[in-house]
Amino acid sequence: MGGSAPVVVQSMTNTDTADVASTARQVAELWRAGSELVRITVNTAEAAAAVPRIRDRLAMMGAEVPLIGDFHYNGHQLLSDEPAAAEALAKYRINPGNVGFGRRKDSQFATLIELAIKHGKPVRIGANWGSLDQALAKQLMDENANRAEPWDAGRVLREALIRSALDSADRAVEIGLPAERIVLSAKVSGVQELIAVYRELAARGDYALHLGLTEAGIGSKGIVASSAALGVLLQEGIGDTIRISLTPEPGQPRTNEVIVAQELLQTMGLRAFTPLVTACPGCGRTTSTFFQELAKTVQEHVRARMPEWKLTHPGAENLTLAVMGCVVNGPGESRHANIGISLPGTGEAPSAPVFEDGEKTVTLRGEHIAEEFVGLIDAYVDRHYGAAGAT
Repeated sequence: MGGSAPVVVQSMTNTDTADVASTARQVAELWRAGSELVRITVNTAEAAAAVPRIRDRLAMMGAEVPLIGDFHYNGHQLLSDEPAAAEALAKYRINPGNVGFGRRKDSQFATLIELAIKHGKPVRIGANWGSLDQALAKQLMDENANRAEPWDAGRVLREALIRSALDSADRAVEIGLPAERIVLSAKVSGVQELIAVYRELAARGDYALHLGLTEAGIGSKGIVASSAALGVLLQEGIGDTIRISLTPEPGQPRTNEVIVAQELLQTMGLRAFTPLVTACPGCGRTTSTFFQELAKTVQEHVRARMPEWKLTHPGAENLTLAVMGCVVNGPGESRHANIGISLPGTGEAPSAPVFEDGEKTVTLRGEHIAEEFVGLIDAYVDRHYGAAGAT
């Protein structure tokens, strides 16, 4: 990661890591949804001992996804006592705000970095304004009080976050960890604050950066806030990995955060993960809900097929689709897509022309339009992205 490499999608489990079966199952679910890195909490001796068993179970499931160990307070002890866990993890995440306190802070931080060096692992140094290094914050506030023109409190806290991450990274390099194996993050829960912090991080250092709006929230609030903040930074070329920290809605899967991250990167044109559907929002011309149901069916179908297509039909993730609801924009949008359908609006003839690469190929009618259109999509993928027709 970093440099010109693609921005990577990360997620995190919310299971008890000591529960090997549940944690492995959720990691596999996140991986199948498209997560390229998965972070797990390692907070107890039991959780640390479970890590190699989780890794082995995932291998048996065919889920070769890198695992990141999330450490707070006692990571130095856990990794020292469980070398198998230190080896099984792909990366360690350290919080400089609670890696240690007082005189023990430097030695415990050094132990973690030395373990990363020993096992050849990268480290994410992740500051968070909810667990800020209080000694550093006090130092900066004291310095600010002596300024001729003191900063406001918000700016001092942002500076504390930035300094916490950068100073810790520089210390890790002094100990012997190569700079290219360090990832930094400095998370806040406010959109404008996050943008300001990461712009400073990018300007003042050359480390890879992990983006995420911490405690983004539930539902549309979390999606909008994360997208607003990360979209600005990604557009400016800032960020090497991302996570959308959604609070799962009751009964909803943890995988939603992965889908949002993928769709953010894809709609910005930075990566392609699965065909996305351009769909009509509906108006007075589209009193039927069929176009809405078809758009949902199509999006769910291509997302479900994508794990297979990724192996057998490389490039299918770049397919563009359109499901439109009336004659006003329907034919035009459908012609812009690789394959699109223009459904009849209120009072229009009960027929649905289908367009492939700008040309009308067939008109669908009757009760089986959804099944027939999905079949046309599958046939298009076979022709254009199969072994013989891949482009």
